[in-house]
Amino acid sequence: MRLQRAFVFSLCLLPFLLTACKRQAAPGGLTQVKLQADWYPQPEHGGFYTALVKGYYKDEGLDVQIIPGGPFVTSESLVASGAVQFGMNSSDHVLESIANSGEPLVAVGATMQHDPQGIMVRDSSPVHAWADLEGHTVSVKPGSTWWEFIVKKFNLTHVRETPATYSVANFLQDPNYIQQAFVTSEPYFASKAGVQTRMLLNSAAGYDPYRVFYTSQSYAKEHPDVVAKFTRASIRGWKEYLADPAPANAAILKQNPALNPDWMNFSYNALKKGHFIDGPDGTQTGRFDPARWNALYKQLLDLKVLKQPIDPAQAYTTQYQK
Repeated sequence: MRLQRAFVFSLCLLPFLLTACKRQAAPGGLTQVKLQADWYPQPEHGGFYTALVKGYYKDEGLDVQIIPGGPFVTSESLVASGAVQFGMNSSDHVLESIANSGEPLVAVGATMQHDPQGIMVRDSSPVHAWADLEGHTVSVKPGSTWWEFIVKKFNLTHVRETPATYSVANFLQDPNYIQQAFVTSEPYFASKAGVQTRMLLNSAAGYDPYRVFYTSQSYAKEHPDVVAKFTRASIRGWKEYLADPAPANAAILKQNPALNPDWMNFSYNALKKGHFIDGPDGTQTGRFDPARWNALYKQLLDLKVLKQPIDPAQAYTTQYQK
């Protein structure tokens, strides 16, 4: 998901930050809405782009602009401040933002039921389970909560960490290299270089946040109609993307020429076959299970990554998922 999608393009965020604080009417009577993405345009955003290009947002009376993200964009603060109306991230980030930064966010829908992130090893690696990482060096993003969970749960007292490079260059050069990865990205580049891989997914280890889209609590209170319309159109877009990714992928490729159709098909197939978007039974697109939010909250408390306790129910709502 993250690998090599950091392409260079001209993006002027300042006008967005200066003009997006209030609900605005676009030409034609549509309500302007800005969605801050968590990364550069990619198939993992396919449902939102489907809703955009197929007119689902417009059908709801919305003029939606998807703002590309990147490694230095923090959508939580942009949403909390009112600079944009909606953002993307994971459910653990939403809980941490509320507890640690006092950012009044509320997740309104699930982008993915399960996070396609984990650890990538070579197919020939002796690492077959999380506990096998003991004594090895792993390349991960410093401060990642999911990695803290893995280290604690599997008592990895002698694992060594190096900062993630968001590249497979070292992985291809060193047969013993182990790195964090997304099933939608890094395995593709490894296979293109002739290296077969295996993934250990965080969700299989018991750390299973949603990928979510969210707004601020104040915006949800002041504009529940807009939140309902945006959520409804977005979930509709995700369902349609699973059935027909072509229109959204064409729009994404135009926005991000660093991609290529083969890579995008790989990402789409990984998302669909893994049921990351719609869940194991294929019926959970966009939905939350309160029990999973509660379980995640308890994990974060146990890891001591929350500065203060909160009611996890304030971090999400299911009222728009109907």
